[in-house]
Amino acid sequence: MKELVDVLDNKGEPTGEVLTLDEVHKKGLWHSVSHVWVFNSKKQILIQKRGDVRHFPGSFDTSTAGHVSSKETPEQAASREMKEEIGINRAPQELKKIGVLKENLTIKKQNFFNNEFLHVFICKYDKDIKVLELQKEEINEIFWINITDFEKDINNPKKLKKYVPHKELYAFALKAIKKELK
Repeated sequence: MKELVDVLDNKGEPTGEVLTLDEVHKKGLWHSVSHVWVFNSKKQILIQKRGDVRHFPGSFDTSTAGHVSSKETPEQAASREMKEEIGINRAPQELKKIGVLKENLTIKKQNFFNNEFLHVFICKYDKDIKVLELQKEEINEIFWINITDFEKDINNPKKLKKYVPHKELYAFALKAIKKELK
């Protein structure tokens, strides 16, 4: 079944139109995505290595992320994606929303025009990640990275190429996590 999403205007307000994810990407229409950044008391961030997916396979990315389905809130999507992708079960109210970013990304050779409102959340998790069940269709692996190493990666153009191109998102999430750990 094709995933349906609510189409948004350029200010993030619903237009009333509901289309498949493929349609919004082909037409470059605005829609919502939820990103959750998982961190721990050891000052580490949980990073995923994307699986054999259509866009950016094998790249490093946010702990977990996914599109907000039609009639779903960003909080509900964030909670659902955490459970589906990495097996962490948290209620929407247990996630801390740190803001919304507007991002557009184009891959012309794939006819992919991604105009998104990124709803960004953080979540502290101090348990062993070896027990988590990964959604193998989406994620190859997850691992902890020290905040200082992550910061070095995103500020080094060569190392940043290993990541999905979300540099603004990475800096935004990093700042919030560092503040949370103070």
